[in-house]
Amino acid sequence: MWLIMAVLSAVFAGLTAILAKCGIKKTDSDVATAVRTIVVLLFSWVMVFVVGSAGVLADIGTKSLIFLILSGLATGASWICYFKALSMADVNKVVPIDKSSTILSVLLAILIFEERQHLAVKLTGTALLAAGIFLMIERKDVEDKETGKSWLLFAALSAVFAALTSILAKIGISGVESNLGTAVRTGVVLVMAWLIVFLKGKQSQIKTIDKKELLFISLSGLATGASWLCYYYAIQNGVVSVVVPIDKLSILVTVAFSCLVLKEKLSRRALMGLLLMTAGTLAMAIRA
Repeated sequence: MWLIMAVLSAVFAGLTAILAKCGIKKTDSDVATAVRTIVVLLFSWVMVFVVGSAGVLADIGTKSLIFLILSGLATGASWICYFKALSMADVNKVVPIDKSSTILSVLLAILIFEERQHLAVKLTGTALLAAGIFLMIERKDVEDKETGKSWLLFAALSAVFAALTSILAKIGISGVESNLGTAVRTGVVLVMAWLIVFLKGKQSQIKTIDKKELLFISLSGLATGASWLCYYYAIQNGVVSVVVPIDKLSILVTVAFSCLVLKEKLSRRALMGLLLMTAGTLAMAIRA
């Protein structure tokens, strides 16, 4: 079941990037992040009440609560960097770098949680992922004349924070129902996202959000909520060093939609990189 949930997480995460890209053509990325977090929070709490875990909120231990909060902070930082990068560059440029968080997550899971079963396969898969990511990051993309290298920095920071999110969440949801844990940490993300909006004085832009973009931002929030619920169930019940790579297969969904919907082109080099990333992920999943 946790493998199935990891796959569903990847599908919804792939849709998230495309929907978000469509929602930030005119809308500021920080404002869009704050708005979509409201949707994710509502979705998360609806699921909490559906499964009937709201009553055990007071029973969450101090350690779990601390790590859920830290995971939420890491998620918020990752989102802010990720959507800033998306607003500055093509999806096909940003997503591969963001997915490099997989490498760090797998290595940390092996060290911290001692997930060393099939270690050779995991390390080989990680190496394939690294090679694939390298091929997908083309030099001409990094040196984009219009956006410079700023998007690359934001994409890299997004990857680092995303990796920390997985590890902190694994510790935080130990003994906590996964839907409830997701709702709690989403609350932290919401506070952080809106704090950024007010600190930067962007709250006045909320009223001017294009209705069509608001729809895409909201749909992106729903996709994120669905992805998170599946993802944290998989992390709680499965093997982190396997779940994370499967979740990152969302790049297949993202690239497919970016080519079909956004008409973004994929070079032969990037296609080869995508195939290597897929091969590395599947190698780890098959041995799970």
